[in-house]
Amino acid sequence: MSNPTYTVIFYLFAAITVCSAAFVVFTRNVIYSAFSLLFTFFGVAALYVFLSADFIAVTQVVVYVGGILVLLLFGVMFTNSIMQGKKSEVIHIIPGTLLLAVMIGAMLYTFYTTHGWMPSETTLQGSIVERIGFETMSRYVLPFEMVSILLLAALIGAAFLARFDKSSK
Repeated sequence: MSNPTYTVIFYLFAAITVCSAAFVVFTRNVIYSAFSLLFTFFGVAALYVFLSADFIAVTQVVVYVGGILVLLLFGVMFTNSIMQGKKSEVIHIIPGTLLLAVMIGAMLYTFYTTHGWMPSETTLQGSIVERIGFETMSRYVLPFEMVSILLLAALIGAAFLARFDKSSK
C-alpha cells in the first residue's frame, strides 16, 4: 500500500520541478531562467532521493548544479550580447508542443499499464554506490576511459573555438 505522506512529498517535489521548468521555458530574462533551472535540478534530485536512487541524486547535484549550471550562469553573466537577444519565434513552439504531447502520452501510457505511480516494494540490499564503483572500475573500465578521452577532446575543442583570435582585428 502507498503511504499518503510519500504521495504528498512526491507531488510537492513534482510540482516544484514542473513549475520551475515551466518558468525556465516561458521567461524572457535569461538570468531568471538560469536561476529557475537551479530549482528544476534540485527538484529532480529530490525525486531521485524519493525513488531511493541516492547515487543518481548526488550525481545530479554535483554535475548539473555544481558544474553545468554554474558554467551557464558565468557564461550568461559574462556575455552582454545574450541579454539583447531576439524574441522567440512561433516556429519554436511547434517542436516544444510535440515533445510535450509525447511526454504526456508516455506518462498516461505508464499510468494505465502499471496502474499507479509508486515504485515497487522491493528494496535493494547493500550499497548501490559500492556496486556502481566496482562495476565501473572492473567490467566497464574501457568505456569509462573512452568517455573521459572524449570529454577531454570536447574540452580542448571548446577551448580552441572560444579562444580570442588577435588576427581578426
